[in-house]
Amino acid sequence: MVAEHTPRSLIVTFYGAYGRAFDGPVPVSALIRLLGAAGVDAPSVRSSVSRLKRRGFLLPAKDRDGQAAYELSPEARELLDDGDRRIYAAPGRPTDAWLVAVFSVPEQERDKRHLLRSRLARLGYGTVAPGVWIAPAALYDETRHTLDRLRLTQYVELFRGDHLGFAPTAEAVARWWDLTALAKQHEEFLDLHEPVLRGWQSGAAAGGGPEAAYRDYLLALDSWRHLPYADPGLPRELLPSDWPGDRSATVFTELDARLRALGAEFVRA
Repeated sequence: MVAEHTPRSLIVTFYGAYGRAFDGPVPVSALIRLLGAAGVDAPSVRSSVSRLKRRGFLLPAKDRDGQAAYELSPEARELLDDGDRRIYAAPGRPTDAWLVAVFSVPEQERDKRHLLRSRLARLGYGTVAPGVWIAPAALYDETRHTLDRLRLTQYVELFRGDHLGFAPTAEAVARWWDLTALAKQHEEFLDLHEPVLRGWQSGAAAGGGPEAAYRDYLLALDSWRHLPYADPGLPRELLPSDWPGDRSATVFTELDARLRALGAEFVRA
């Protein structure tokens, strides 16, 4: 299912799209105005910012006028930088190698086992067997950053290699990932955002100017940014011929090209 537009998710998406370009920390007053344009009320912005501060994603600061503001933590910047490489990558990149994560966690530390499984799943890994997870080899740097950040490297061994059998690789991929569920997520994205793109293509949405572009782009990015993690760049030749990920990637790419810079005009204003 495509993630809902929660206030906390939209704030993370805002920082990913526009917040890093601010000259200094983003004032709380600006966050309230900018998230208000996407339908989030001020109390929800304040409570979500507080939760992101507790999680270490945002750090309290002051802007040049001494107003309350927030800036990204170093860890949050690394997360967003990793996310850029995933979110804006071409879909279905060919690969001749796989990254295999093999882990073993002592029973007395089973909380770390749960954390490790959940983070590998969030990175887009498929499951080969208990304790054996797999992903395209291009995820190596991001995997290493994540395991280092969470202090989980002592439990994991990483290998790069080929799939040599015994089932055809396309059949194996269909076991390692739930392709039906992934296809449904792409279709839900298309249901929400393909009509938006058609409105901009026809000129019907252009009358809304930079504010409409900002709102439509922020909502599209908030939906899209989860998809490249669920569908981690699986090789196109290993997916069904009618794979909807091709179309959803095309829709997002065109929305990005049409709306991101125009939306930045609204942010600067």
